[in-house]
Amino acid sequence: MLLTELEAVIEAFLFISGEAVSLGEIAKVVEMDKATTKAMIGSLANKYETDKRGLRIIELDGSYQMCTAPECFDYIRNAMQAEERQGLTQPLLETLAIIAYKQPVTKAQIEEIRGVNADHAVNKLLERGLICEAGRQDSPGKPILFETTKAFLRYFGFETLKQLPDMGGSLEKDSKTESEGL
Repeated sequence: MLLTELEAVIEAFLFISGEAVSLGEIAKVVEMDKATTKAMIGSLANKYETDKRGLRIIELDGSYQMCTAPECFDYIRNAMQAEERQGLTQPLLETLAIIAYKQPVTKAQIEEIRGVNADHAVNKLLERGLICEAGRQDSPGKPILFETTKAFLRYFGFETLKQLPDMGGSLEKDSKTESEGL
């Protein structure tokens, strides 16, 4: 197969997938090694960018996804008459930050850090697809563990969790500071 034909296969595969696809899965489809496949994806992504096309190929933590070019978003949203995406409230952002930095984490651990019930926040974040269940903790009651998703990375414009800002400390409460009223 010619390089342009392989790029076309990658393009079609990413298009029909609708979600992020791992480099390994793409390599299997085109029957090439990962390094060659990654180079082809990069070449294809550059073509979309250079030609100012309406689609882009983005990398999300070692996976790739086809998405709308940012400059086209407003036009598409208006044409589809989609509801304006609601922003995240302060409680949702706090809960999401705890999950992002402490993952995998249980609801009880989130509540211990925030000092309030986290049921609503966790449920809203699950509905929006920003977090997901990541298994169960091996402790009494086997509580559900939560972690962030690729949708979280997309929402905040990160490629990997390593791009999260450095907190320079812990998210856990400092009891001394609280008791002194600081």
